[in-house]
Amino acid sequence: MSIESVTTAVERVDRQVSYVRVRNWLLAALTVSSGAVDVISFLALGKIFTAFMTGNIAFLGMGIAGHPGAPPIVSVLASMAGFAGGVYLATKIVRRSSQSAAHESEPATGIVWPRQMTFALAISLLPHLCFLTIWFATSGRPGDNLIPVLLAVWALAMGNQSAAVRQLNVGGIFTTAATATFIFLVGDWANNRPLTSEEHRRLLGVIVSLVIGATAGTLLLLHAPIYAPVLPFVVTALVVAIGATVFPDGGKPRADHLST
Repeated sequence: MSIESVTTAVERVDRQVSYVRVRNWLLAALTVSSGAVDVISFLALGKIFTAFMTGNIAFLGMGIAGHPGAPPIVSVLASMAGFAGGVYLATKIVRRSSQSAAHESEPATGIVWPRQMTFALAISLLPHLCFLTIWFATSGRPGDNLIPVLLAVWALAMGNQSAAVRQLNVGGIFTTAATATFIFLVGDWANNRPLTSEEHRRLLGVIVSLVIGATAGTLLLLHAPIYAPVLPFVVTALVVAIGATVFPDGGKPRADHLST
Protein backbone atom coordinates (compact mmCIF):
# COMPACT_ATOMS: atom_id res chain seq x y z
CA MET A 1 0.00 0.00 0.00
CA SER A 2 1.42 3.36 -1.03
CA ILE A 3 1.89 6.32 1.30
CA GLU A 4 -0.70 8.19 -0.74
CA SER A 5 -3.27 5.44 -0.15
CA VAL A 6 -2.59 5.44 3.58
CA THR A 7 -2.90 9.23 3.70
CA THR A 8 -6.20 9.09 1.84
CA ALA A 9 -7.56 6.45 4.20
CA VAL A 10 -6.56 8.49 7.25
CA GLU A 11 -8.22 11.59 5.80
CA ARG A 12 -11.43 9.62 5.22
CA VAL A 13 -11.44 8.42 8.82
CA ASP A 14 -10.88 11.97 10.05
CA ARG A 15 -13.75 13.23 7.93
CA GLN A 16 -15.98 10.43 9.23
CA VAL A 17 -15.20 11.33 12.84
CA SER A 18 -15.74 15.01 12.12
CA TYR A 19 -19.14 14.74 10.52
CA VAL A 20 -20.33 12.23 13.13
CA ARG A 21 -19.39 14.82 15.73
CA VAL A 22 -21.37 17.48 13.83
CA ARG A 23 -24.35 15.12 13.62
CA ASN A 24 -24.25 14.51 17.37
CA TRP A 25 -24.27 18.24 18.08
CA LEU A 26 -27.23 18.69 15.74
CA LEU A 27 -29.14 15.89 17.49
CA ALA A 28 -28.40 17.50 20.85
CA ALA A 29 -29.71 20.82 19.52
CA LEU A 30 -32.93 19.18 18.34
CA THR A 31 -33.33 17.70 21.82
CA VAL A 32 -32.98 21.17 23.33
CA SER A 33 -35.77 22.29 21.00
CA SER A 34 -38.11 19.44 21.94
CA GLY A 35 -37.38 19.93 25.66
CA ALA A 36 -38.45 23.56 25.37
CA VAL A 37 -41.51 22.66 23.31
CA ASP A 38 -42.74 20.08 25.79
CA VAL A 39 -42.32 22.25 28.88
CA ILE A 40 -43.96 25.27 27.23
CA SER A 41 -46.91 23.25 25.96
CA PHE A 42 -47.31 21.54 29.33
CA LEU A 43 -47.20 24.75 31.37
CA ALA A 44 -49.01 27.08 28.98
CA LEU A 45 -51.41 24.84 27.05
CA GLY A 46 -53.30 22.87 29.66
CA LYS A 47 -50.77 20.37 31.05
CA ILE A 48 -50.45 18.45 27.78
CA PHE A 49 -47.29 17.38 25.96
CA THR A 50 -46.60 17.87 22.26
CA ALA A 51 -43.54 15.63 21.99
CA PHE A 52 -43.81 13.11 24.85
CA MET A 53 -46.65 10.89 23.63
CA THR A 54 -46.33 8.39 26.50
CA GLY A 55 -47.51 11.09 28.89
CA ASN A 56 -50.42 11.97 26.61
CA ILE A 57 -51.54 8.36 26.39
CA ALA A 58 -51.57 8.24 30.20
CA PHE A 59 -53.57 11.50 30.25
CA LEU A 60 -56.02 10.00 27.77
CA GLY A 61 -56.59 7.07 30.10
CA MET A 62 -57.12 9.47 33.00
CA GLY A 63 -59.69 11.37 30.96
CA ILE A 64 -61.53 8.25 29.90
CA ALA A 65 -61.69 7.16 33.54
CA GLY A 66 -63.13 10.55 34.45
CA HIS A 67 -60.41 11.73 36.82
CA PRO A 68 -61.09 15.37 37.76
CA GLY A 69 -57.43 16.32 37.29
CA ALA A 70 -57.17 14.96 33.78
CA PRO A 71 -56.62 17.45 30.93
CA PRO A 72 -59.38 17.80 28.32
CA ILE A 73 -59.63 14.73 26.11
CA VAL A 74 -60.10 16.89 23.02
CA SER A 75 -56.78 18.62 23.63
CA VAL A 76 -54.98 15.33 24.30
CA LEU A 77 -56.37 13.83 21.10
CA ALA A 78 -55.43 16.97 19.15
CA SER A 79 -51.82 16.63 20.27
CA MET A 80 -51.69 12.92 19.51
CA ALA A 81 -53.29 13.43 16.09
CA GLY A 82 -50.86 16.22 15.26
CA PHE A 83 -47.89 14.08 16.25
CA ALA A 84 -49.16 11.17 14.17
CA GLY A 85 -49.63 13.50 11.22
CA GLY A 86 -46.07 14.75 11.56
CA VAL A 87 -44.67 11.23 11.68
CA TYR A 88 -46.72 10.26 8.61
CA LEU A 89 -45.64 13.33 6.65
CA ALA A 90 -41.93 13.00 7.44
CA THR A 91 -41.97 9.26 6.73
CA LYS A 92 -43.48 9.93 3.31
CA ILE A 93 -40.85 12.59 2.62
CA VAL A 94 -38.00 10.34 3.67
CA ARG A 95 -39.27 7.35 1.71
CA ARG A 96 -39.87 9.37 -1.45
CA SER A 97 -36.44 10.97 -1.21
CA SER A 98 -34.81 7.60 -0.56
CA GLN A 99 -36.52 6.11 -3.60
CA SER A 100 -35.36 9.04 -5.74
CA ALA A 101 -31.82 8.57 -4.48
CA ALA A 102 -31.97 4.87 -5.34
CA HIS A 103 -33.14 5.66 -8.87
CA GLU A 104 -30.23 8.04 -9.22
CA SER A 105 -27.88 5.27 -8.02
CA GLU A 106 -26.64 7.37 -5.11
CA PRO A 107 -24.58 5.38 -2.62
CA ALA A 108 -26.23 4.97 0.79
CA THR A 109 -23.28 3.66 2.74
CA GLY A 110 -21.50 6.08 5.01
CA ILE A 111 -24.34 8.59 4.91
CA VAL A 112 -24.55 10.33 8.27
CA TRP A 113 -26.98 13.19 7.57
CA PRO A 114 -29.02 12.49 4.42
CA ARG A 115 -30.48 15.34 2.41
CA GLN A 116 -34.01 14.14 3.10
CA MET A 117 -33.26 14.58 6.82
CA THR A 118 -32.59 18.27 6.29
CA PHE A 119 -35.62 18.61 4.02
CA ALA A 120 -37.97 16.95 6.52
CA LEU A 121 -36.69 19.19 9.33
CA ALA A 122 -37.15 22.22 7.07
CA ILE A 123 -40.78 21.19 6.57
CA SER A 124 -41.20 21.09 10.36
CA LEU A 125 -40.42 24.80 10.48
CA LEU A 126 -43.81 25.51 8.86
CA PRO A 127 -45.90 24.33 11.84
CA HIS A 128 -43.42 26.12 14.12
CA LEU A 129 -44.15 29.33 12.21
CA CYS A 130 -47.89 28.66 12.35
CA PHE A 131 -47.65 28.24 16.12
CA LEU A 132 -45.69 31.48 16.48
CA THR A 133 -48.22 33.38 14.36
CA ILE A 134 -51.13 32.30 16.56
CA TRP A 135 -49.10 32.79 19.75
CA PHE A 136 -48.11 36.35 18.86
CA ALA A 137 -51.63 37.17 17.64
CA THR A 138 -53.01 36.22 21.06
CA SER A 139 -50.12 37.87 22.98
CA GLY A 140 -49.16 34.50 24.39
CA ARG A 141 -52.58 34.00 26.00
CA PRO A 142 -54.55 31.73 23.66
CA GLY A 143 -58.17 31.03 24.52
CA ASP A 144 -59.50 27.57 25.24
CA ASN A 145 -60.74 27.26 21.67
CA LEU A 146 -57.24 27.81 20.26
CA ILE A 147 -55.33 25.53 22.63
CA PRO A 148 -56.18 22.29 20.76
CA VAL A 149 -55.10 23.98 17.52
CA LEU A 150 -51.77 25.05 18.99
CA LEU A 151 -51.20 21.61 20.47
CA ALA A 152 -51.92 19.91 17.14
CA VAL A 153 -49.67 22.30 15.22
CA TRP A 154 -46.71 21.97 17.56
CA ALA A 155 -47.17 18.20 17.86
CA LEU A 156 -47.09 18.09 14.05
CA ALA A 157 -43.62 19.67 14.16
CA MET A 158 -42.45 17.26 16.86
CA GLY A 159 -43.78 14.20 15.04
CA ASN A 160 -42.06 15.39 11.90
CA GLN A 161 -38.78 15.81 13.79
CA SER A 162 -39.10 12.39 15.45
CA ALA A 163 -39.66 10.56 12.18
CA ALA A 164 -36.81 12.42 10.50
CA VAL A 165 -34.38 11.55 13.30
CA ARG A 166 -35.51 7.94 13.27
CA GLN A 167 -34.08 7.40 9.79
CA LEU A 168 -30.58 8.07 11.11
CA ASN A 169 -30.75 4.79 13.09
CA VAL A 170 -28.68 6.20 15.95
CA GLY A 171 -29.21 3.86 18.89
CA GLY A 172 -31.05 5.35 21.86
CA ILE A 173 -31.55 8.75 20.23
CA PHE A 174 -35.06 10.04 19.52
CA THR A 175 -34.70 13.75 20.54
CA THR A 176 -38.33 13.85 21.75
CA ALA A 177 -38.08 11.25 24.54
CA ALA A 178 -35.39 10.03 26.92
CA THR A 179 -36.73 6.65 28.04
CA ALA A 180 -34.80 4.67 25.43
CA THR A 181 -31.68 6.69 26.22
CA PHE A 182 -31.93 5.75 29.89
CA ILE A 183 -32.42 2.09 28.93
CA PHE A 184 -29.28 2.14 26.79
CA LEU A 185 -27.19 3.85 29.46
CA VAL A 186 -28.29 1.78 32.45
CA GLY A 187 -28.29 -1.43 30.43
CA ASP A 188 -24.70 -0.86 29.35
CA TRP A 189 -23.78 -0.03 32.94
CA ALA A 190 -25.31 -3.31 34.09
CA ASN A 191 -23.31 -5.12 31.40
CA ASN A 192 -20.11 -3.47 32.64
CA ARG A 193 -19.58 -1.55 29.42
CA PRO A 194 -17.49 1.61 29.88
CA LEU A 195 -19.52 4.80 30.08
CA THR A 196 -16.79 7.00 28.64
CA SER A 197 -17.10 5.98 25.01
CA GLU A 198 -18.23 8.28 22.23
CA GLU A 199 -21.59 6.49 22.18
CA HIS A 200 -22.24 7.14 25.85
CA ARG A 201 -21.16 10.77 25.59
CA ARG A 202 -23.77 11.12 22.86
CA LEU A 203 -26.47 9.50 25.00
CA LEU A 204 -25.61 11.63 28.01
CA GLY A 205 -25.56 14.66 25.75
CA VAL A 206 -29.16 14.01 24.75
CA ILE A 207 -30.29 13.79 28.39
CA VAL A 208 -28.42 16.97 29.30
CA SER A 209 -29.82 18.72 26.23
CA LEU A 210 -33.36 17.78 27.22
CA VAL A 211 -32.80 19.30 30.66
CA ILE A 212 -31.28 22.42 29.10
CA GLY A 213 -34.23 22.82 26.74
CA ALA A 214 -36.77 22.34 29.52
CA THR A 215 -34.93 24.78 31.77
CA ALA A 216 -34.59 27.42 29.07
CA GLY A 217 -38.23 27.04 28.04
CA THR A 218 -39.39 27.42 31.64
CA LEU A 219 -37.24 30.50 32.24
CA LEU A 220 -38.53 32.14 29.07
CA LEU A 221 -42.11 31.31 29.98
CA LEU A 222 -41.61 32.87 33.40
CA HIS A 223 -39.76 36.02 32.37
CA ALA A 224 -40.56 36.58 28.68
CA PRO A 225 -43.56 34.38 27.82
CA ILE A 226 -44.31 36.04 24.49
CA TYR A 227 -40.87 34.97 23.21
CA ALA A 228 -40.76 31.47 24.71
CA PRO A 229 -41.81 29.58 21.54
CA VAL A 230 -39.19 31.46 19.52
CA LEU A 231 -36.44 29.33 21.11
CA PRO A 232 -37.38 25.95 19.56
CA PHE A 233 -38.06 27.60 16.21
CA VAL A 234 -34.65 29.29 16.13
CA VAL A 235 -32.83 26.15 17.28
CA THR A 236 -34.53 24.01 14.64
CA ALA A 237 -33.86 26.61 11.95
CA LEU A 238 -30.17 26.63 12.89
CA VAL A 239 -30.05 22.83 12.68
CA VAL A 240 -31.58 22.98 9.19
CA ALA A 241 -29.14 25.68 8.10
CA ILE A 242 -26.10 23.84 9.47
CA GLY A 243 -27.26 20.52 8.06
CA ALA A 244 -27.73 22.02 4.61
CA THR A 245 -24.35 23.77 4.76
CA VAL A 246 -22.17 21.04 6.27
CA PHE A 247 -23.88 18.12 4.50
CA PRO A 248 -24.79 19.53 1.08
CA ASP A 249 -24.52 16.16 -0.69
CA GLY A 250 -26.33 14.06 1.87
CA GLY A 251 -23.61 12.88 4.19
CA LYS A 252 -20.30 13.50 2.50
CA PRO A 253 -19.51 16.94 3.88
CA ARG A 254 -17.03 19.27 2.28
CA ALA A 255 -13.66 19.22 3.97
CA ASP A 256 -13.62 22.98 4.54
CA HIS A 257 -16.61 22.66 6.88
CA LEU A 258 -15.17 19.89 9.00
CA SER A 259 -12.02 21.28 10.49
CA THR A 260 -11.81 20.64 14.22
